[in-house]
Amino acid sequence: MCLEDVSGPKSFYFVGIGGVSMSALACLMKDRGAAVRGSDAAEGEYTRMLARRNIPVSIGEDEKIAEDCVVYSGAVGEDRPQLRAAKAAGKRLIGRAELLGMIAEEYPHVVSVAGCHGKTTASCMLSHVLYAAEAPFTCHIGGEDLTFGNYYCAGGEYFVTEACEFRRSFLCLKSEIAVILNCDLDHTDCYPDEKALLEAYRTFASQAKRVVVCADDERARSIPHTLSFGIRTGTIRAEEIRAEKERYSFTVTEKGCAVVRVSLSAVGRVHIYNALAAYAAARLLGISAAQIKRGLEAFKGVKRRFERVGTFCGAPVICDYAHHPREIAAAISTADRLASGKVRVVFQPHTYTRTRDLMDGFVSALMKCESPLIYSTFSARESYIYAGSAAALAARLPDARYVQSPAQLKKRLAEHMQEGDMVLVLGAGDIYDIVRGILGRSQR
Repeated sequence: MCLEDVSGPKSFYFVGIGGVSMSALACLMKDRGAAVRGSDAAEGEYTRMLARRNIPVSIGEDEKIAEDCVVYSGAVGEDRPQLRAAKAAGKRLIGRAELLGMIAEEYPHVVSVAGCHGKTTASCMLSHVLYAAEAPFTCHIGGEDLTFGNYYCAGGEYFVTEACEFRRSFLCLKSEIAVILNCDLDHTDCYPDEKALLEAYRTFASQAKRVVVCADDERARSIPHTLSFGIRTGTIRAEEIRAEKERYSFTVTEKGCAVVRVSLSAVGRVHIYNALAAYAAARLLGISAAQIKRGLEAFKGVKRRFERVGTFCGAPVICDYAHHPREIAAAISTADRLASGKVRVVFQPHTYTRTRDLMDGFVSALMKCESPLIYSTFSARESYIYAGSAAALAARLPDARYVQSPAQLKKRLAEHMQEGDMVLVLGAGDIYDIVRGILGRSQR
């Protein structure tokens, strides 16, 4: 199925248009000449961005849809009343992943970046490399690059996109190059175990002409591949690693031969892997090492990835999207190396099933923190499950405090804050907006 089969007069209605990925697709379709409109449950930064781009957004679901095609995300599902009404009216319903796959088919060269962690950053880094190489590319990002935002179009030859494993949506993508950063178990509401998850990744890889994997990840390197990267092993490696205030520089080697030295601006050792992934994919695209270096060094970061958002009681406040135990451990490790005082961790669990099924991992990652604050779970699409709740997690951490309102969070944060401390806010839910709201009010 190709895009022209469903576009007709090219009118699309996006349900949940205010999401980061959906808003990027809406902008992409508008740039392709389609009439685009949509709705969301509430106003937010992306609905405001869409308004600036002259894409109408309605708040709520109580309107009739005139467009031919209705696009919805996997988190929504076709049982939503608005979608049932559209289907009854004869509208074509298209899942977000299906539309993304159709769009990708329109590009000669597609690079899809998959993995439980790092997809957004690696995709952004590769986009900067293509920009530095003056290549005609389009990027669709599941986050917000500090330069490009969540979508950027500079031509139609190369297409860079994140490949999300949630509900196996990445199986809609057929790529020239598939990049697999890691294969940690996640989305346990979709995958009962690691075997099922790895099987999905293998199928995703089998649909690509060439595959790049992280050789330091045991599960990823078991997938048949064209090229591998890593710090400990791999065809492309980072050696002579140096760090200055958690900004890393390293020499990239290919088959043991030093090629180029790269200095990253983004904070955190994990970005070495993301940079190597972008480097490997770019080399397969025929981009020179010098151009890759320029692109990687031009990358400044991604919103909500160890982003400093302000100060509270004199302490810097850092927000990070980490919502998996491995990501949490990495963010805390980076913060510990940067702070001269204590790191005050605030964590908001994201979905009840993930928290329940990965509970031991969350406990292990957060046990090392002093008095972590566990904020009420961001439920997303799920109903309440005590075993996966923030309260249940806090009960497993002897020194933790459970908080469930912005006022409580502000009060707890203010306790015992000292010079040199850092506030580290972790989670993929609305904790980012909650904390920014607290900072805004405290500075008035």
